[in-house]
Amino acid sequence: MRPLEGIRILDLSRVFAGPWATQMLGDLGAEVIKVERPGGVGDEMRAYGPPFLRDREGKDTNESPQYLAANRNKKSITIDFSNPKGRDIILDLAKGSDVLVENYKVGDLARFELDYDSVSALCPNLIYLSLSGFGQTGPRATSPALDGLMQAFSGIMSVTGEPDGMPQRVGTIVNDFSAGMYAVVGILAALRHRDTHGGGGQFIDLSLMEASIALVSPMTMVHLATDSLPERTGNVSYGSAPAQTFECADGYMSVQAGSDDQFRRLCGALDVEELLQNPLLKTRPLRFTHRDKFIPMLEKIFLEKPAAHWIDILNRAGVMNSKVNNVREALEDEQVRHRGTVLEVDHPLSGSLKIIRNPLRFSETPLDDYTAPPYSGQHTREVLRDILSLKEEEIDELIASGAV
Repeated sequence: MRPLEGIRILDLSRVFAGPWATQMLGDLGAEVIKVERPGGVGDEMRAYGPPFLRDREGKDTNESPQYLAANRNKKSITIDFSNPKGRDIILDLAKGSDVLVENYKVGDLARFELDYDSVSALCPNLIYLSLSGFGQTGPRATSPALDGLMQAFSGIMSVTGEPDGMPQRVGTIVNDFSAGMYAVVGILAALRHRDTHGGGGQFIDLSLMEASIALVSPMTMVHLATDSLPERTGNVSYGSAPAQTFECADGYMSVQAGSDDQFRRLCGALDVEELLQNPLLKTRPLRFTHRDKFIPMLEKIFLEKPAAHWIDILNRAGVMNSKVNNVREALEDEQVRHRGTVLEVDHPLSGSLKIIRNPLRFSETPLDDYTAPPYSGQHTREVLRDILSLKEEEIDELIASGAV
C-alpha cells in the first residue's frame, strides 16, 4: 500500500509543471484522473517533438518524451468542458475527488463556472490548486508564462553562463520542476490540515514566478544581504574553489574540492602540496577570491591525462569528482543500475517503455507500482462507468454530443 492510496486527484493541468506535480502524487498512490481535450488534441505537451515515441511497428506516435516524462501513474479521460454536459461531468468528478489541480490562465475557468468559488460551493472539502504564471493577483496576473520566460524573468539566466558570455538558460525546465514540487508540498499540507485538524477544503494560489524566484534564492540572497549583484561564473561554483569543471585529455570532469579538507586531499593527490603553503589559499573565501593564482595550474595538470586517470587518483584520495556524463552514460552507471532507477513498464502503443522511478524509497510503503503514461482518452469509458456509474449507452450519447 502506497502512502496516498484512497486520495483522488482531478487533474485539469497540462504542459509540464502541473502534470509533474500530479505525477508525483500518482507515484505516491493517489488516483490521478487527467482531463484532456477530445478530438485527438489532448495535452499539448504530447506534440512537443520530434522525437516521438515509436509504436510496435517503429512508426512515430503522438507521444513526445516531454509528455512521457510527466504523466505516468494516471488515467486519461477526454472532456470538453465548454460543453455543458462536459462541464457537468467535471463537477460530478470533483464531488468525488480530494484535490483539483489546474493551470489555466487566470480567469479562464470562471467562464465555465469551474473556478474555485463555483466548484467549492458544491465541494466544500476539495483542495483546489491553481498554478499560474504570475499568480492570481497583480498587474501581470493574466499574463501567460512558460519555463523559458521565467528563466529570463527570475534572474536565473543572469547568473548562468560564462562571465564574458551572454546569459544562458539552464539545460532543462528547472522552474517547472520547482513549481511542481511546491504544488505537491502545498497539496499534502492542505490535506493534512483538512484530515487531521478538522479543516475543510481550501484554495492554493501558486505562481511559476515565485517558484522560479525561490529556486534561485541563493543568488537573490547575495543581493538582499549585500546589495550587490551575483555574477556569472560559468562552471565554477559560486563562492567556492576549486569547485568546477576541468577539461581532461578526452573530455571533462567535475571536481568539488572547495572545503579545506578536500583542498588538502586534492593537493596531495595532484602532488601540488606547495599550494597549501600559500597564505592566499588558506580558506575557502580566500581561494575563491584568488582562484586566478592557482586554477590555471590545475587546469594544465588535468589536461595532461584522460578523465579515467584522474577519477581513479581522486577517488583513492577521497576527493569528490565525476566525469561529465551524457544522459546515456549517467543511466548506465553501475550505481544507477544497482539502484534500479530505470524501470520498464507495459505501454499500450509501443509495447514497453523505460521510465525513471520516483527517487523516494519508503521502508514501509514502497513505491513499487508504476503504469505507463496513458494515451489521450485511454480511460474515458472506464472512469465514466466505474466512478460516475454511467451506462454504456449514456457514454455513447456523450461521445456523440462531443462532450467527451
